[in-house]
Amino acid sequence: MPYIQSAVHAFEPSYVRRSKQSFIGGTYQPLANERTADDPSNFRAHHRAELYTQKAPLHIAETRKNIYIPEDEPSPTKCDTDISTIENARNDTSSKNPASIDSASYTGDITMQTVEHAVKATGVALASAGHALARAGRATAQAIRTSAHAIQAAATKARNAWHTFANFKAVQLIIRFFQGAHGLWKKRHRFSYSFYAIIITALTAFEVVFIQWGMYSEPEYAKGEKVDATTKILDSVAGQTTKFVAQMWLEQRNLVLLNFIILIAIYLTLIFVLNRFWVSTAIFGAVMTTYAVANHIKMQARNEPVLPADLNFITGGNTGELTSFIPQSSQALVDRAVTGVFWLAVICIIMQFVDGRNGVIHCSWKHPLANAKNFMGTLTRITAAACSVALCFSFVWGFGNDGYWSTEFAKSMGDSPQIWNGLADSTSNGPAVNFLRLAHTKAMDKPDGYSQETMQAIAKKYAKQAQQINETRSSNMTDNTVIMVLSETFSDPTRVPGVSFSEDPIPNIRQIKMQTTSGLMLSPGYGGGTANIEYQALTGLSMANYSPTLSIAYQQLTPSLKWAPTLNQAWNVANGGKKASVALHAYNRNMYFRDLNYKKFQFSQFFATDGEPKLTNLNTIDSAWYTSDKSFYADVLKKVSNSSGNKFYQVVTMQNHMPYEDFYQDNEFKDLDTSDLPSNEKLNLDTYTKGLNYTDQSTLDFLNSLDDIDRPITVLFYGDHLPGIYSTAYSDKNNIIGLHETDYFIWSNQASRSADTKLDATSSDYTSSNYFSAQLAEHLDAKVSPYLAFLTEMHQAIPAMSVPDSSGNADTPTYLDAHGELIKEKDLSKQAKQLLHDYQLIQYDMSVGKNYLKDTGFVNLPK
Repeated sequence: MPYIQSAVHAFEPSYVRRSKQSFIGGTYQPLANERTADDPSNFRAHHRAELYTQKAPLHIAETRKNIYIPEDEPSPTKCDTDISTIENARNDTSSKNPASIDSASYTGDITMQTVEHAVKATGVALASAGHALARAGRATAQAIRTSAHAIQAAATKARNAWHTFANFKAVQLIIRFFQGAHGLWKKRHRFSYSFYAIIITALTAFEVVFIQWGMYSEPEYAKGEKVDATTKILDSVAGQTTKFVAQMWLEQRNLVLLNFIILIAIYLTLIFVLNRFWVSTAIFGAVMTTYAVANHIKMQARNEPVLPADLNFITGGNTGELTSFIPQSSQALVDRAVTGVFWLAVICIIMQFVDGRNGVIHCSWKHPLANAKNFMGTLTRITAAACSVALCFSFVWGFGNDGYWSTEFAKSMGDSPQIWNGLADSTSNGPAVNFLRLAHTKAMDKPDGYSQETMQAIAKKYAKQAQQINETRSSNMTDNTVIMVLSETFSDPTRVPGVSFSEDPIPNIRQIKMQTTSGLMLSPGYGGGTANIEYQALTGLSMANYSPTLSIAYQQLTPSLKWAPTLNQAWNVANGGKKASVALHAYNRNMYFRDLNYKKFQFSQFFATDGEPKLTNLNTIDSAWYTSDKSFYADVLKKVSNSSGNKFYQVVTMQNHMPYEDFYQDNEFKDLDTSDLPSNEKLNLDTYTKGLNYTDQSTLDFLNSLDDIDRPITVLFYGDHLPGIYSTAYSDKNNIIGLHETDYFIWSNQASRSADTKLDATSSDYTSSNYFSAQLAEHLDAKVSPYLAFLTEMHQAIPAMSVPDSSGNADTPTYLDAHGELIKEKDLSKQAKQLLHDYQLIQYDMSVGKNYLKDTGFVNLPK
């Protein structure tokens, strides 16, 4: 076998002795004994010993790499068994620069040692972190042991102190007393479920009758009228209430049973949810009694029952104002109701302690799976609560919609809905039925053909109409300061059948109406509903197009609107988005959510009697309850006079708001009243009429002051509704439309180009507040938007429109022609029907639809 020399020994270097060298900045320390022979084997042995004994880390430095420096430093050669390969490697190596070979070898050594050094450093760091965590753990454990010892020591001291305290004789007596009492407490008698059933039935029956009793009032007969005793008994409150109950047997109409079922379902839901019979009884009795009293008071004041929308009035922060609406005649009833609720609560609290049955249904939240009794009881309670809540929710959700199960069930019990007339519906079917019928409000049904394409076509259609109208118009609405005055409950009382005075109570406004654009406005409200009339005036939308279940737009609809275009916003746009529309209300700002809604309508400021900004220098007349028109007008006039540029002002008064007690000192209308009415109705009428007389003079003074201002100002003045004091007239269905007509006028000062303008009778004699913006533009000879062009054409086709109760007994909206005569929907012209359908599409898109008109410029006035 031939011998092959290893590549490792191919070039064995020769070693030479190197003399000692001095180190700059240090001391020379030889690595080996100088007397040691310079033999390579000795060198390797010495180096190997150093590796086992030297503890300090090795440092690489070029000048101290080794004590021996080879004369030639060949690069390491890979071992190869091929002789030719070895020879080639030898030749290649000998041809290279020795200095380059030494540098490459040294660089590789440095790299390898650097990596090893980094690995060792990482290991040291990890070891240090582990030691730190171990020390932290030991410290934490020590702290926990210390805290535990401290707690244990404190507990021992407390236990010893308690034992010391409990060993006193007096304390032992007290403890034994309560131990005995606890034994007796555990032995309390549990009332039977039969007893509960008797209480539930009796209390529910009482509340049904009490709520229905609140719907009626004692009849008043004219002087000299002869009425037999039987009629008086039947027409009395007790007689009408008895008849409502007795019709279950006399007419087979189980309406009292229907109301009973509704209330008992609410009662049982409370019991199943709370699982405390006496607590539920106290809550149910208090709530239903309060509802009955509130219903009675509202009926006396506005001939209207409590509606679900009234709950928004409470949750909106207006609870404190409710007491101001309670007339003195109802104060005794309120006091008795408060006393009754108080004693009911006291009795229920006592019974809660006396009754040994803690829960109506046995259950155990702590140990529901401990045994079969706990499991079944807990499961039963959960199921009963869930089912009762679901049943109530399901009943209300679609109640009133045709074909819905609760609607059909109510009809089978004798329910005959009259949604358009809350008074008739509550009186005939019961207030609870009427309330739940309106609880889940559907604002508006989707009109046929509603789509983006349809709305774009409507926008184009009325844009052409606007262009045609604007060719004949010479000014812009926003070139005038406009003040829209909603005068609370203003209406000429002498137009009411049976009412007369020997002197005209409103001579000044009557004269103004003769000289400027004026007429009668068909109002959707009687005795109330201010917010709906105001909503129509600002938006141009009609309550007649909404679902009858939408009772108050300001509370049920406006807060949720994504797009709410209103008349005042035109002044904001004309002034570059600056503060150019201001609202003022002579009462609290939260009334009907006005504070929230005015912000949505983009009013830049809202002045009220509370909050900021606040009205100043307001006062009342004599002992009247509300701010006088005179002082309110003065504040408005001050703001108009001090402002620069043209603005829009929304002004809502309060002087003539109900109640109408005898609070005017010098009321000449007591003697001037020649009406043949019952004394109570006459007292309210005389007080109300004196308030109108004050408004008449204050309004004239306000207009005269505006006439002195040298810039164009226009006032749109209107009454929102009649007061609910005309019981005699309202009892005759032929008078109902007349009791929904109030007075309005549009007046311009002498600085305006429209001064002394009076539109023709066709355009002004009859209207509704949704047309006010179009009439204002016509009065000012101002250019219109496509929306105002539509309202202008709509007003010509149907001069006045309102919700159903204006006609008393119809299930469709009320429409009046230019002469104030009722028009049936079937008798409308083809053009009027098409316009009415367009109106419904427009209103649906603005209210609950997709707002397709928003980006079409439909509501934008020409610049």
